[in-house]
Formats: sequence, C-alpha cells, structure tokens
Amino acid sequence: MAEQRDVIAVLTHDHREVEQMFSELESMRGAIGERPKLLAENVVIELVRHSVAEEQYLYPAVREHVPGGDELADYEIAEHAAAERTMHDLEHLEPGDDRFWPELDRLMAEVRHHLREEEDELFPRLREACDQAQLEELGAKVERAKKTAPTRPHPYAPDTPPGNRLLMPGAGLVDRIRDAITGRGRSS
Repeated sequence: MAEQRDVIAVLTHDHREVEQMFSELESMRGAIGERPKLLAENVVIELVRHSVAEEQYLYPAVREHVPGGDELADYEIAEHAAAERTMHDLEHLEPGDDRFWPELDRLMAEVRHHLREEEDELFPRLREACDQAQLEELGAKVERAKKTAPTRPHPYAPDTPPGNRLLMPGAGLVDRIRDAITGRGRSS
C-alpha cells in the first residue's frame, strides 16, 4: 500500500498539474477547435475538485490550528469565489469566441496568484502549526473529497462547513452524470 501523502504534498501536486495544463493552453493561445476547449474543461474540472476539497478540509484546519487562521481562510475562500465566477463565465464560451482567451487569461492569473500565496504563506504556516500525523490525515480527507467533489463551478453554493460538506457530494454526483452524458472532460 502506498504511503499517505500529507495535505501539502497532495495540494502542491495538484498545483503542478494545473500549471502544466495552463502552460499547454498558453502554447495554444488563439487556437480554436476541440483541443483548447477540452483542455480548458479539464482545467476547470481539476480546479473545482481541488477548491471544494480545500474548502471542506484545509481551510477549517487553518482556522483551527494556524494563528490568524480565520482571516487567512476567509481570504483564500474569497479568492476561490472570484476564480469560480471566472470559471463559470468561461464554461459558456468556445475558443472561437472573442472572450474565451481573455477569460482564460484572467482565470490563469487569478489561480496562479492564489497558488503562490498558498505555497508561500499558508502551507508553511500550516506545517508549523500541525504535526505530520495531522497533515497526513488531512491529506487523506482531501483525496477522498476530490473523488466526490463537483466538476463544475457552483458559484452560489456554500463554501464553508457544514453546508459545503452536505451539498457538494450531491452536486458532484449530478456533475459527473452530466459530464458522462455530454462527454465533457473526456480524455484527448
């Protein structure tokens, strides 16, 4: 059985995957067609799953363990909300639309800013405040949450417990059914 990664390793790995997709999208800038649309869909899917898992487990842990954690968690959740609105707008656009690439650029800038702040400030503070067992337990919870998380942005859904923990698995199921029917997020 594989060794359990701690929450920081899990989330940092997600960050690298998203950055790789962003780089690929940047190399296609201005292209139209199936490939950029599919890759943008996959970026949104990964970002939504990641954000939901953070909101369910990471930010509550930050509130509980990190000095000044309430303010830090509130700030990070507000950044998620802004990115989620951008993802929602992007979902309704095609690569040939005039707004597609500017919206994608806006999303990439928002997310990159957020990832840098998490990696430079939040993660070190969390590592200092929690022991390794706590971080590994959070990592397992985040990985489980990502499996049932929504795959589409839900900008008006609750983003803090208990509402998000109650509603997001159901939204995730509905999203995965919609994705299967429409072919959204299929591999290229």
